Amino acid sequence: MPLEIKKVGVIGAGQMGNGIAHVCALAGFDVVLSDQDPDRVRSGLATINGNMAKQVSKGTVSEDDRQGALKRIATATAVDELADCDLVIESATEREEVKKKIFAGVCQVLRPDALLASNTSSISITRLGASTDRPERFIGIHFMNPVPLMELVELVRGIATDDDTFESAKVFVTKLHKTYAVAEDFPAFIVNRILLPMINEAIYTLYEGVGSVDAIDRAMKLGANHPMGPLQLADFIGLDTCLAIMQVLHEGLADSKYRPCPLLVKYVEAGWLGRKTQRGFYDYRGEKPVPTR
Repeated sequence: MPLEIKKVGVIGAGQMGNGIAHVCALAGFDVVLSDQDPDRVRSGLATINGNMAKQVSKGTVSEDDRQGALKRIATATAVDELADCDLVIESATEREEVKKKIFAGVCQVLRPDALLASNTSSISITRLGASTDRPERFIGIHFMNPVPLMELVELVRGIATDDDTFESAKVFVTKLHKTYAVAEDFPAFIVNRILLPMINEAIYTLYEGVGSVDAIDRAMKLGANHPMGPLQLADFIGLDTCLAIMQVLHEGLADSKYRPCPLLVKYVEAGWLGRKTQRGFYDYRGEKPVPTR
């Protein structure tokens, strides 16, 4: 039988993790927001509080709902505190070895019937699931960024994911008032399989001198009616994450069309990762973003 999910653990209190905790708490789930860095946990909780306050000011959430949701969120720095969760969602950095290390730890404390999920945006769910003690109870639940605003969630079954786990995940996502799209377990799934090569091509366009940062973003916003230019979007996602996804595509599909642009590699090597480091294709240190090329 599908598992009734009442308590959700989220591993990783960064941008995606705190967003997942946010929507779970608002939907009535008890939540444990976990991160080994206490400062990141405090920052994540403050972000949730601030984002919920914005929802209250816009009238999309009541103050009572905000207060109730915040009371449902507990924080943790030790994996033991996830032991009684029905579902644990990993939302760490997009590096396979990091995710597998997390799973090795959490599997030691989870109940045998508990579900385990990854918010990975590109890595094989089959491979990640095989590294755990419960591949049949492992699934990809890929939220879009920013989680509180974006409606879509990609559900990705590994080869061993059983039907009960899949059904439980569908019910869970529906209770979050999200819409799911089922993706097969191929590198980068659906959204990033299409989106990231477009962003990578925009970076090649900059690299080859076809247009400036401003010209490329303006062209795609006004010429293709995109709400955000591809280079601005890359900064928002994080250039390190963009590079990691392109590397998964390039290695997993063995096609040269997915080769990461050398300029993207240079920016990541420089530590210019976008908004989170205040520099990427734009410099965010002043009053308004300024193109860096």
